[in-house]
Amino acid sequence: MIASVAFRNFKALRSAQLVLAPFNLIIGPNGSGKTSLIQALLRLRSLARLPLREPVPEGERLPEAAEISFRFNPPHDGLEAVLACVDEASCDLLQLTPLPRGEGVDDWPGLRTRLLTLRSYVLDHLAITSTGAGRSNGNKLASHGGNLAAVLAVRRELAPGYYTALCEELTELFPEFSDLVLLPELGSFGLRLRDGGDIVPADNLSQGTLYTLALLAIAHDPTPPAIVCIEELDRGLHPRLLRGVRDVLYRLSYPSDYGHDRAPVQVIATTHSPLMLDLFRDHPEEVVIADKVGRAATFARLADRADLADLLTEGASLGDLWYSGILGGVPEEP
Repeated sequence: MIASVAFRNFKALRSAQLVLAPFNLIIGPNGSGKTSLIQALLRLRSLARLPLREPVPEGERLPEAAEISFRFNPPHDGLEAVLACVDEASCDLLQLTPLPRGEGVDDWPGLRTRLLTLRSYVLDHLAITSTGAGRSNGNKLASHGGNLAAVLAVRRELAPGYYTALCEELTELFPEFSDLVLLPELGSFGLRLRDGGDIVPADNLSQGTLYTLALLAIAHDPTPPAIVCIEELDRGLHPRLLRGVRDVLYRLSYPSDYGHDRAPVQVIATTHSPLMLDLFRDHPEEVVIADKVGRAATFARLADRADLADLLTEGASLGDLWYSGILGGVPEEP
């Protein structure tokens, strides 16, 4: 979907570039640009809803003005989208520039349709267990997960195969439960205990269980968005659940590996967990290190490190290498 993003004078991203893969795990200290990247994607989606403006000629662009540039994968690789910003934190103008290569020069409507499906999540267990939200729109999961009960009800009614697969994977990850139980009269849901058959209501479930269920709802969407962003992917999860959660999201980015005949979903997820990073030892091309020196933040792909193979042969885990500071992406020393 999105091939690359380039930032100029946007918040801490003074001069930063990032090539995006189908799946992207972003690590780094607070204030290093992880959330700013997601905010830029959301702003691109918002401005894509509006009529296009004429591009500002290259000679009239102010070199110090904040700007965010996006390039795309085929068939949209003939377009560059540029967000012009009125200051270093607020972008209010979307411009398209045709590029000399690619086949998508005239397909802004098709690209726009894909961009408008972008979804971003910062899951909140209190919102998920709010019973009033269970009666709201259930077509797409809300950014905080607050309408999860409604989404599950719609999924069971309109896409029962996906709902069944979701339930099966849930009970594999949490074998103490035998089934997901919808409680439409309460606008909520619960999980049935395998031992004894009692139903544990949503507000008595752990945060990790609720977050995992929300992630399963995202992954088992019959009509998924083109791009999914998830902040703090590891939040509330026991370390033994991390591999299962990674694999849940891999279903989005690599659908053919799971028997799905659809376009891949580009996933951008952030984490502060060294244990989550350990799971990507064999896939360093999926890891992005956000770093900050002084007031300037940058991005680098782990796979681009020339010494990575040597570091890994020494026996240390990726998480240990990151935590120690060898890989970068850690807070500056006082």
